[in-house]
Amino acid sequence: MDKDFVERMHDALQSLKKEIIDNLISENTEFRQMVEGMDPKDLVDIAAEDIDRKTIEAIGVQELKRLRLIDSALSRVQNGRYGLCMKCGKKIPTERLEAIPYALMCIECKTSEERRNR
Repeated sequence: MDKDFVERMHDALQSLKKEIIDNLISENTEFRQMVEGMDPKDLVDIAAEDIDRKTIEAIGVQELKRLRLIDSALSRVQNGRYGLCMKCGKKIPTERLEAIPYALMCIECKTSEERRNR
């Protein structure tokens, strides 16, 4: 995968993660109090650490799932596996990654999984 593209996706993933955390801080008083004293650069890493009960309640299931997918994608960037389908190992099209930077599977494998889960 093109190094510039992977770096651009890494930045996009970091931005998505920061956006979720910023929204959480603005919408949830308890969470805001929890992170008030933290260094701003640590806010991006907050979801990677053990998330306590208050955080899970504040985030909600969908946002928590999204944060975990983002963290997983960031890990794949670090270990050189970003852009490869977790199921079949084929390259995920760049168009799909641009639309969903934290995509785990190629379109074929994702479609197949969704059919099975119906």
